[in-house]
Amino acid sequence: MAEQSSKNSSCEETADSSICEVLQILGAKWAFLVLEELLKGPQRFNRLQRNISIVKTQSLTDTLRHLEKNGLVLRKVFPTVPVTVEYSLTEKGSDFQAALMEMDKWVQKWGNPRLAVESVGKSS
Repeated sequence: MAEQSSKNSSCEETADSSICEVLQILGAKWAFLVLEELLKGPQRFNRLQRNISIVKTQSLTDTLRHLEKNGLVLRKVFPTVPVTVEYSLTEKGSDFQAALMEMDKWVQKWGNPRLAVESVGKSS
């Protein structure tokens, strides 16, 4: 936590940096993966965890809380037994899709060619 707050304070000292603002909003390490997954539609925690298996449980919880706090993710609780919780994107979160698409274009052009070849090999 101390590391995160030191990052934020140094970011706040940077004059009007939009990149710093984006990093503060999306701050969590796995935020991009969570947003990309939720673009597919609302999901319960366990499904999200299965679909993004690289992210550990606590990290996913922290990322979802951070994104919810910043208004990108909506957490909806259903009064069932046991309680059902579903996560979805807010309008603000959905609007990030354009940025993710641009990142994808960049990776297609400049990403690691070895990984691209391995990825193609896996899908064949």
